This record gives sequence, C-alpha cells and structure tokens, in this order.
Amino acid sequence: MVLEGNPEVGSPRTSDLRHSGNHGSCVLSSPGEDAQPGEEPIKYGELIVLGCCEEGGEETKAQRGEVTGPRAPSCYNGCLASGDKGRRRSRLALSRRPHANGVKPDVMHHISTPLVSKALSNRGQHSISYTLSRSHSVIVEYTHDSDTDMFQIGRSTENMIDFVVTDTSPGGGAAEGPSAQSTISRYACRILCDRRPPYTARVYAAGFDASSNIFLGERAAKWRTPDGLMDGLTTNGVLVMHPAGGFSEDSAPGVWREISVCGNVYTLRDSRSAQQRGKLVENESNVLQDGSLIDLCGATLLWRTPAGLLRAPTLKQLEAQRQEANAARPQCPVGLSTLAFPSPARGRTAPDKQQPWVYVRCGHVHGYHGWGCRRERGPQERECPLCRLVGPYVPLWLGQEAGLCLDPGPPSHAFAPCGHVCSEKTARYWAQTPLPHGTHAFHAACPFCGAWLTGEHGCVRLIFQGPLD
Repeated sequence: MVLEGNPEVGSPRTSDLRHSGNHGSCVLSSPGEDAQPGEEPIKYGELIVLGCCEEGGEETKAQRGEVTGPRAPSCYNGCLASGDKGRRRSRLALSRRPHANGVKPDVMHHISTPLVSKALSNRGQHSISYTLSRSHSVIVEYTHDSDTDMFQIGRSTENMIDFVVTDTSPGGGAAEGPSAQSTISRYACRILCDRRPPYTARVYAAGFDASSNIFLGERAAKWRTPDGLMDGLTTNGVLVMHPAGGFSEDSAPGVWREISVCGNVYTLRDSRSAQQRGKLVENESNVLQDGSLIDLCGATLLWRTPAGLLRAPTLKQLEAQRQEANAARPQCPVGLSTLAFPSPARGRTAPDKQQPWVYVRCGHVHGYHGWGCRRERGPQERECPLCRLVGPYVPLWLGQEAGLCLDPGPPSHAFAPCGHVCSEKTARYWAQTPLPHGTHAFHAACPFCGAWLTGEHGCVRLIFQGPLD
C-alpha cells in the first residue's frame, strides 16, 4: 500500500517542482515554440564517439611476411567500421524536437507492498524505482516537461533509445559480435536539453526502458539525500569530464566525476561498480560544456556545442591540408621516392604505395621499406636509418573526424603507436587526457582509433624531408 506521497521531489537542483493536483496531465508546448514547416531545427549540439576506427586492414603482397609493426589500420574515423546506419552511428546531432518530450520529477511514493510497487511502475508513466529492501521501495513519478527535450543513449536497439552505442575496444574498433560481452548498459544515460536559449544540455545516469521506468535494485548504490529525496548510481556508472578552459587551443583535461540518476556530481568510486558512492561535489554540475566527455564504461562520447563546432576545422579544410602537404612533395630520405597522403575517398584497406610511414620514437618520415628489423627487441621494432632509434614503424593516416580537433592547425604530429595525424595542439591535448578503461584504470588513447598511447609524450612531431630539387 502507498504510505506516503510527496510532490516536492527531484534533484537538489530542481527549482520548478509543482504540486500534485493534476500530475496526470501533460503540458503542451506553447504556441510559436516549435519550428515551422521547412525551417531548420535548432541544434543543441553533437555527440561524437571516440575511437571509431577498426584495426586490422589487409597487408599488401609486398608487405606480407615483412611488416613487423602493427598492421595498417582500416581507419573509419568519422564513420563506424560497418558504416553509419540509423541510430547506430559514430556521431549524432541533437536538435530541438517538433514537440517537447522531456520529463521532470513530480511525486514520490513509499511502497511497502511489492504488488503495489509493480502496479505503479507499469502504468506507462515515467518513474524511477529505488528498491531499498524486499518489503520497501521508493518510486518517484515523473511528469511531462514542456521546456525540455530528452535524448536517450544506450546499447539497446529499442525505439526509446535515440543513440545506439556499442563497445569500443582499446585497440580501436567496435565489439559488435554476438559473443562480445558488453559493459555498456542497455539504457546508459539520458540528456535533457532546454528548448529555449541558451539551450543548456544536462546529462543524467540511466535511461528509461520500454515501460518508461528506471529500476535500481537492492544491490545498486542508492541513498536518501539530506532533504529526504532519493538518488542513486547505475551499476557501471556514467562518468563525465569537463575540460578546463573549454575545448580550444588553451584547453587542459579536467577531473573525471560520476553523474547520478538525478544529475548530481560525485567523486569517483573506488572501483567502477562499488556500492559505496563518492563524495558530493557541490560546486560542479551536470551541465555539458563544449568538449565534455561522457564515459559509459565501454565507449566514450565527446559533446560539441554548435559554437564550438564553428571553431573546429571543416572536412574541406582537412582536405585542403592534405593537398597542401602533398604539394610540398615530401620524400623518403632513403629511397628518395615522393610521399603522399592518400585521399580518404579511396578507403583504407591497405597503405598506398606512396603512403608516408613514420618511426614513432623519433618522428622521421619514410616511405615503406622492409629493412631495419630488430626482432631481438620485439616483433614490432625497427631501427631508423637516420638516427638509429629503435621503435615501432607504422603508416601515417590523417585524422578525418574534424569534431575531435581543437584547432585547424596543420597536421604536424602523429599519435604513437597508431600513426593518426593531426595538429600539435590536438595531439598534445588528447595525449594528456586519461580515458577510463575497465573498472578503475585510465589510459590516454588516440581519439581517432582508440589505441592506447605509448612513449613519453604519446605523440611525436613529424620530420619530413623536402624534395632535393
């Protein structure tokens, strides 16, 4: 039976809670609020999946049996390996919906009978159920919010999920096979965007399932807040990192935090699924900034605002940089052959004959050759013929996901050991940014392919030799 109903429920930051006089009705959008037919909808921002690049392209006949470094990545940065299809894609633009579908906390019920709890949670109304024991649950009902749009992200392919995300392996590529066990929740998180300027976006842990419910069982981390409300964490958690100084040339990595079901910010737990929550961080919020990272324990998303994307390079600029680099006619200092970055339109099944290759320890750029192997140092070790440093020898690939770049600077640096090329500021920022991995580990990784970075700096300045004439 229902022991208590409390209409004043929500996160501590909720300021627009209302009384329960007519909590069953939906508030319609105000006139003139929606986009007119043929009018471009307002964009709130874009989500970009880090590491959408699949490793393991086929080797050419000349290389087979000779290449000791990692095989050339069949790079799909800017697109999933299997292609962007429907709601499963490498990036998603969040735009204002024709009609608001946001929800906000409304009434809280204390339940002592499991049957009543089941009946309340199956009414089709959005609700969050906190199971405190076998005989005691707290259900928070949510009501329609005409001021926000809600977008849900998760592994499930059900219709209520707007952005279907699959695990990205540390070496790059998505774990899409049926045998791959995912650590991403089916209903991982939700983002609520204000429909009116400045179109603020907020992230919350957990999404509503097909029955419009979020269920936190007995083993889930949950607690009663000092003001008598409820909050909790999902099993593997939703982590967020806001960059210091925005996502620009002066950016620096921020501190990773955990976001609760109600959108509050906490320090990290001892391990990803520990039942003991971290400490409340009162001076930080769940508001997404340009460059904020959202980690779902298996995939990491980058949030870009429309204003931030205007500062990012365009695909046309990236193509112009590629052509300018090729117009300089860089040469292999040993074979004296002219090197050229291949066009992204050609695909990446194998390195091109003119493909630049780099020794990632020193940065000297060469054409492909089969000598200098140092198998006694490791299967991927080569000796640079110019400086004699021994290290991985990999082909260079220009990064094609413009939204991952901090500035439109020239492609002067490469990540080690994968060989993806971008500007110096972009390379140094991502090389200093630790990304969550597993239950408690963090590793800097290439944002284009997800490969863990190695070496002292994680990236290297490229040293090209110009034409002798």
